[in-house]
Amino acid sequence: MPRPFAAVSDGLRLRVRLTPKARRSAIDGLMAEADGSVVLKVAVTAVPEKGRANEALIELLAKEWRIARSSITLESGATDRRKLLHLAGDPMALEALLTAWLAHHGDKTHGTKI
Repeated sequence: MPRPFAAVSDGLRLRVRLTPKARRSAIDGLMAEADGSVVLKVAVTAVPEKGRANEALIELLAKEWRIARSSITLESGATDRRKLLHLAGDPMALEALLTAWLAHHGDKTHGTKI
């Protein structure tokens, strides 16, 4: 199954599709993009002003995965729904963490069937 993340030398790169101003903040599972890539679909209640939605995204992921907020940075997509995040740390440990998390929580899929 395609994954929304890829290992890099100092951590992982994670592709996300963010929905701001949602009714609730939640990780909504995996979503296939038109180009065949897979993203993690996330919704936050924060508004997309002054980086608030991006901050809420990072806070939600850090809390869900129990990793330091400071280890998650926004690489690209500051003003776009599609974002590329960098998770700093041991790539193998982070990959194991996200793979296990997806096995338990990632069974929800949206968009094109994966």
